[in-house]
Amino acid sequence: MYDFDAMNRAVLIAFAAALPVLGQAPRPIISPEVHPDRSVTFRFRAPNAQQVFLAREGAERIAMQKDENGVWSVTTGPLEPDLYGYTFVADGVAYLDPANTLMKPNLLNVQSMVHVPGPPSLPWEVNNVPHGTIHRHFYKSEIVGDERDFFVYTPPGYDPKANRRYPVLYLLHGFSDDASAWTAVGRAHVIMDNLIAQGKAKPMIVVMPLGYGAPEIVSRTGQGMRGPELRERNFTRFREALLKEVVPMVEKTYSVDTNRAARAIAGLSMGGAESLLTGLNAIDRFAWVGAFSAGGVGEDFNAAFPKLDAKAASQLRLLWIACGTEDRLIDGSRKFVAWLKSKQIEPVWVETPGAHTWMVWRRYLAEFAPLLFTGK
Repeated sequence: MYDFDAMNRAVLIAFAAALPVLGQAPRPIISPEVHPDRSVTFRFRAPNAQQVFLAREGAERIAMQKDENGVWSVTTGPLEPDLYGYTFVADGVAYLDPANTLMKPNLLNVQSMVHVPGPPSLPWEVNNVPHGTIHRHFYKSEIVGDERDFFVYTPPGYDPKANRRYPVLYLLHGFSDDASAWTAVGRAHVIMDNLIAQGKAKPMIVVMPLGYGAPEIVSRTGQGMRGPELRERNFTRFREALLKEVVPMVEKTYSVDTNRAARAIAGLSMGGAESLLTGLNAIDRFAWVGAFSAGGVGEDFNAAFPKLDAKAASQLRLLWIACGTEDRLIDGSRKFVAWLKSKQIEPVWVETPGAHTWMVWRRYLAEFAPLLFTGK
C-alpha cells in the first residue's frame, strides 16, 4: 500500500531543485518560519524556476517572489493555530519543502506540514497530561489479499492484565490517506489524551485501520472514487475486512468491552461513507456512528441502507453527521440528512465553517469523542 518509491522520488526532486549552482556556497534556508504573530514565511531555492506558488491546505495558491540568490519566498498573514499541509508549485510541478522535515503522509499526494502553535486549550496541542500509547499491527488480509496494518491507541493507565474492559472507537481515514493519517496528521492520540485528562471523554481504545477494501482504488492511473463498481467493491470488502478480521483481532488482543453499546465507528470523507455504510447496516454491532464530511455514499440511499428505518435507528445511541459549509460534499450530506428525516430518523446534524480539510476534522473528533459511551 505504501508507495515508498514515489515518496522518495518526491524528496529527491525537491532536494535537487534546491541545489545551488556548482561552486557556490548556499545560504541556509529556514522554511517554514513561524513568526510571533502567527504569520509564516515559506522559502524555496529554485534559481531556474520561472514561477513558484505556495499551495497551502485550505487556501488559494499564493505567488512567491524570487530574490537575487534564487530563493523564492512569501509571508502569509496571521494563521489560525493549527497544522497545515503545503507544497511549492514551481513551473507547474509540486515539490516538498526540502528545508522541512515535518511531513504529511499520503498515498497519492505527500505534502510538507507546518505547525502554527496555539494555546494549550486547543485539543490537538500537546499538554503536560498523562499520555496513551500508539500500537501498530501488521497482518495478512485473506479478504482483501494483501499485507496491511492498523493502529491502536490505548488510553493512559491501560493495563492489559487488569480486569477493566474499555469501549472502542473505530476511526477511519479518508481517500488517499494511509492507516497512520489519524495520528500523523489528525493528532487523534493527542486529542484523546487531552479530552480524557480533562474528564471530557471516557477512556477508550481507538482503532485506526487501513480503509481500502480494493487497494487499486488509490492507483495513480485509475478512476479512484469516481468508478462506481470499484467504489462499491472498496466499501464492501473494507466492511468485511473490518468486521471479520480487524474487530476480532482487536477483541482478542486488547481488554475490550464487546457489547455493542461499547462500540463506535466514525470517519472522515471516504471513511465517513464507510462509517455510515458499515455502522448503519450493522446496528447490531455499533451503537454510535459518526460521519465527518462523508463522500462516496451516492444518492440511492434506499439501496445503500435497505434495512434502515426508524425502528432500527432507535437502537442507535448516537448518529452524528457533520460537514463544512465550504466543503464540496455538503450537498450530499444535506440530502442524506433529509432522507434520514423522511424515515423518521433524527441524526445530530452539524454544519460548521470550513472546507474539506484536516483543520475541520480535528475539531470534529474533539466534538464527537466526548459524546461517546455516555449514559445519555
